[in-house]
Amino acid sequence: MARVIERIAGSYDVQEVEFGLVYTWCPGSVVVECDCGERPTLTSSATTCGCGVDYEAIVWEEFTARRPGDDEVAHPWRSLHYFAATGLSF
Repeated sequence: MARVIERIAGSYDVQEVEFGLVYTWCPGSVVVECDCGERPTLTSSATTCGCGVDYEAIVWEEFTARRPGDDEVAHPWRSLHYFAATGLSF
């Protein structure tokens, strides 16, 4: 059984442009320790270790689990910090 070493949540990179902000999605990844000794970095589109073991279930579980603060990271334009910084009311 593999062990999850690290989980990096997907997030938006925010770039300020002349007329506002541009949000670019950066997908998350999961680092697992495989039984073969490797530590592959897996994503939703690459779920297989170099030895051929597929960790789709582990990746799916890690990406679908709700964690505190995930909504603020996933949708920065909905956070109070965004509105405070822009001066817009919500």
